[in-house]
Amino acid sequence: MERMNEQEAFDRQVPSSNLFLLFKHSSTCPVSQGAFEEYEKFANEHADVETFYLVVQEDRALSNHIAETFHIKHESPQAILFKNGDVVWHTSHWKITDQSLTKAIEENI
Repeated sequence: MERMNEQEAFDRQVPSSNLFLLFKHSSTCPVSQGAFEEYEKFANEHADVETFYLVVQEDRALSNHIAETFHIKHESPQAILFKNGDVVWHTSHWKITDQSLTKAIEENI
């Protein structure tokens, strides 16, 4: 997993990557911590999938940019799957599990 905290880096990543996951994490929310652990588990088991995260409190401008650019209501925690420059799947809160992330990848490969 790699931290994504700059809009310019994100804007370069979207068109250059066939498929990647981004996790919006709140550093103060226990629900987000549990989802982050599930995301880490997924990332460790699926090294072939590019995975990124941002910390909403510290990367607010990027978080807002993603929500506005892709017309996705901001939620935290939130997992977003990008494919060929577009959002193809997203979910939030307790729905972020290793199993749901794996299923999303399998359905979009």
